[in-house]
Amino acid sequence: MADNGLGHQARSGQGGEGLLFLTDDQLRRGIEAMFFAYRGFTADPDRILSEKSYGRAHHRALHFVHRSPGTTVNNLLDILGVTKQSLNRVLRTLIEDGLVESKVGVKDRRERHLFLTEDGRELEKVLSEAQRKRMRAAYREAGPEAVAGFRKVLEQIMDPEMRRHFDQLKDGV
Repeated sequence: MADNGLGHQARSGQGGEGLLFLTDDQLRRGIEAMFFAYRGFTADPDRILSEKSYGRAHHRALHFVHRSPGTTVNNLLDILGVTKQSLNRVLRTLIEDGLVESKVGVKDRRERHLFLTEDGRELEKVLSEAQRKRMRAAYREAGPEAVAGFRKVLEQIMDPEMRRHFDQLKDGV
């Protein structure tokens, strides 16, 4: 058994794949690392958002509308996993502040399609760049093998429905 550099013991299993055997303490440390990493990951955008009296829900809405211009309110509800009332409150603010535009669907007039305005794209860019800077530095420090492993771990933590959304975004859908 060899140490994989993270204090974890790796052992080859049948078929040659490496299996990780983690203690409860090591799993707890991983969970805590995710909590603290999330705090770091959201710290810079939180500061920017607070200047505008926005929160993380506004950031998530801006992010996913940017990633999928024309997405419907229902699709955004599905991705974010929030209540309709909560999302409507966030969208109302973003629309009133001129960051998001809502257009009536051509095929189904009950649908509302969401797009970022020029100001919305600018704010999303500032927020994303703060996170990209942090991710870029962490990825460079960790190296390509760690980046691939990290992404694989995150994908395995996702619920299957969220992984489907993630895969659609990854594929540019």
